[in-house]
Amino acid sequence: MENILEIKNLNKSYEDFALKDISFSLPKGYIMGFVGQNGSGKTTTIRSILNMAKIDSGKISVFGLDSVTDTIAIKERLGVVFDSLYLAEHLNIKQIEQQLKPFYKDWDSKEFFSRAKEFDLPEKKKIGDFSKGMKMKLMITIALSHKAELIILDEPTSGLDPVARDELLDILAEYIEDENRGVLFSTHITADVERIADYVTILHDGKVWYTGEKDELTEKYAVIKGAEKDIPQKLKEKLIGFHAYRNGLRH
Repeated sequence: MENILEIKNLNKSYEDFALKDISFSLPKGYIMGFVGQNGSGKTTTIRSILNMAKIDSGKISVFGLDSVTDTIAIKERLGVVFDSLYLAEHLNIKQIEQQLKPFYKDWDSKEFFSRAKEFDLPEKKKIGDFSKGMKMKLMITIALSHKAELIILDEPTSGLDPVARDELLDILAEYIEDENRGVLFSTHITADVERIADYVTILHDGKVWYTGEKDELTEKYAVIKGAEKDIPQKLKEKLIGFHAYRNGLRH
């Protein structure tokens, strides 16, 4: 199985945080949920993939290319959706299209406007006045318009209403029907991962806690709810964490 993304022994240190020996891979044709609490290292890992953060050690390959030495070639084939818009907000989508077109050799203007119409994006409205869901759709429209083979999303559903979240997940499900593509989907909303992901990588405190198939994860681990006094001691010894609530205990 050919990998569209490979990370091996990635290390990156800041004053108050460090990624420690991060290793995982995403095969072509699949969606990976990239999960962890805020501050676990998801965004730092994504910035490292994009060569926006200079790594201390390790190797990152995208499409079999090196993330540092081949960064320009990679970004031609990569789409990125952040949790906030990275475009000039005083422009409308026609003006945005004119700005972006020169940067991509495979840019398809017909695809851009077709997708914009499909996603109900108004042509004359300033993109700064778009709803958050519309901004997400615009960034995906851009990725599809330069034929991105891998889309990386950093907390894209955070702050979206349920309808917009469902629309975004449906778009990703359609995108991945092409088995030469891949999606890395960073989120702390586990329901989205359960619905759409094939693989899961979980970060905790800068380390990989789990990486592998989602189904394997759900077979190995379970959530127990109830009063603490009702949990047998032998079972308590196997718990990897718990949280106490006023009306009960979740493990």
